[in-house]
Amino acid sequence: MRVEFIGLVTILLGAMLLFAPVRHSFTWLMLSTAFGAAAAIALPGMGGASILVPNLFLLFFVLRIFMAFGEGQVFAAVSPSRAGFILLALTVFGLFTALFFPRLFQGMTETMIVERSVGLRNIISLVPLRASSSNITQTVYAVGGLVAFASTFAFFRRAGTHDDLIKAVLVTATVTLSFALADIVTYFTRTEYLLGFVRTANYALLTAAEKGGLKRISGTFPEASAFAGYTLVLFAIIASLWLEGVRGRATGLLTWLLFIALLFSTSATGLVGLAIIVPVLFLRSFFRSSADRSRRPVLFVVASVAAAPLIVFLVLATLPGLSAGVAGFFDEMLFSKADSQSGQERAEWNAVAYKTFLDTFGFGAGLGSARASSFVLVLLSNLGVLGAFLFALFIWSVLSLKPAVGSAQPIECGSAIRAAKMGIVAVLVTASTSGTVYDLGLMIYILAGATTALTEPYPLRARASASHTMSLMERRS
Repeated sequence: MRVEFIGLVTILLGAMLLFAPVRHSFTWLMLSTAFGAAAAIALPGMGGASILVPNLFLLFFVLRIFMAFGEGQVFAAVSPSRAGFILLALTVFGLFTALFFPRLFQGMTETMIVERSVGLRNIISLVPLRASSSNITQTVYAVGGLVAFASTFAFFRRAGTHDDLIKAVLVTATVTLSFALADIVTYFTRTEYLLGFVRTANYALLTAAEKGGLKRISGTFPEASAFAGYTLVLFAIIASLWLEGVRGRATGLLTWLLFIALLFSTSATGLVGLAIIVPVLFLRSFFRSSADRSRRPVLFVVASVAAAPLIVFLVLATLPGLSAGVAGFFDEMLFSKADSQSGQERAEWNAVAYKTFLDTFGFGAGLGSARASSFVLVLLSNLGVLGAFLFALFIWSVLSLKPAVGSAQPIECGSAIRAAKMGIVAVLVTASTSGTVYDLGLMIYILAGATTALTEPYPLRARASASHTMSLMERRS
């Protein structure tokens, strides 16, 4: 085991936050999800696996929640009447498949798994199905997702408000954009080593790649695709807030900066995600604005963004010299993607994953046993039909939640709930096009936990928060 410098910083910060207000811990938990290439602790004995910064900080957040509120609300998050119960069932089922399915179906099919190479880097190989370290790591990540959901629910159920969620997202977006700018600057000044402390994961780091003459922005992530997928989630959340007039100056500025970052990430994942998320935001804003004329100016701006591709194509048609270079860029990024080596490899992963699903009679090979290039095939090849159904049911149960009828929810709270749901949708959009493993990161579970808690009757949360505040005042007095 080796503790990285950023891991030491995470441990010290987490320890200090145990004695700070609990909402500070939530902000840092959200912020930690931005460090997708930062391994806090390396585990060479487990096939080169790493404990990432978000997963390590989650332990401190859970401990802080227990110190503040006890275990009651954490367990309440997975009660049969809530979406967390479905996530609990999915996680238990995933644990069961990871333990038994690789042995049950051993030798019956082949899967793509990560293996440790001689250079201590991980490589992906096609091997006969067998138990591997990936079964352990993916199970741990699955449990981490459940814990993140339950602890976030407990925080918002007892003390957190929609304002805490909005602030955490804005801070995270600002830091993500700052590191994106630092990535560009250090690349062109040949000082990439300055960001080495956030690039410690045992991945194949593609942080110095170019596409069409442009630097592919990776920021604090191992590659441009991962950066674009994460940035798309932040864009979906903040753009949703902006369209509903929540903190217009801050959310408006960040919306456009995130939009630009996605375009300049030169990632097909980001571009395809924008092509889906922007129309969804536009349509949702249109139908909501019909009852609120004050939002018509914002609606016009969104319509302009939606019409931007048509304007671009008209300009390129009248400037053939410019269109040649841009057309070559988009051909390399999108239209010829399937013919590239990366595209062919990912197509092979999907074909192998689908064959694994068929060879295991629809049961799946077990959590962590197979990789693909689409989260849909990851679910089917790992957890089979039952696991895919449970995951879909969990997502539907969260997205269908609405504030309790008659609850005294502030208007901004409803906006925050809808924004969190858009973030969940954005995670699923990127995962469906480029997800390779079951682990989707902690962000989706944090957003799901916040959504579940914020849709609870507001007076109950308000009284709990007020009583907690009064108890603190009494202690200080």
